[in-house]
This record gives sequence, C-alpha cells and structure tokens, in this order.
Amino acid sequence: MPDIFSTQELPDGFNYPDGFLRAVESGLVGLEPWWLLEGRDLRTRMEGLRERFPDRRLVPFSRREDNDDVACWDLDSDTVRVIHDFAAPGRETRGEYASFYDWLRAALEDFIEHE
Repeated sequence: MPDIFSTQELPDGFNYPDGFLRAVESGLVGLEPWWLLEGRDLRTRMEGLRERFPDRRLVPFSRREDNDDVACWDLDSDTVRVIHDFAAPGRETRGEYASFYDWLRAALEDFIEHE
C-alpha cells in the first residue's frame, strides 16, 4: 500500500473516499501524466499548499508531471479541484470535479492523450 495520509494525519471530518482507496489498492496510481502523491512528497505538498493558499482547505492526492497542477479535495466545497500550485492566490483553480471518480475519468482522458 502506498504511503498516503493516515487517518490521524487527515483533517478533522475528512476521510478518503472509498473510490480513492479502491483505486490505490488496485494499483491505479500512475496515469501518466498524473501520479499519486505519497510519502514525503505528499506531506511536503500539503504543507506548501497550506502556506501558499492559507484560506483554502485542500488535501492533495495527485500531481501532474508536466506542470504544477495538483489534484486536491477541497474541503470547503466538497469537490475535487485541480490547483495550479505556485499561482497567485485567487488564480490557482484550473478545474473542478464533483467527485473523485469524475476527476479519475478526466485523468484517464489525459492518459490517453499524453504520449
């Protein structure tokens, strides 16, 4: 099992969605150009997002290898947001999905188009 946040590390009131855990357990974690954030990279990204976007409550889970986009759960809107990390606050949102599965469908499209 990849090194993702433990229950104790997740923000209060948030648990990973079952679909995400199913995808991770199935090994569906590397859909080039998207890659699962894990271990030190995951924890460093979470800390950086908190510093760069202090008004946002984001839980990152995947990064795009060809730019600074990060897929996150937005705890204030209960959606998945693609955040362009290092953008100016207020200009960081690149996409929004109603659920993890909606984001995963888009990531599969990116995988098909990416060569």
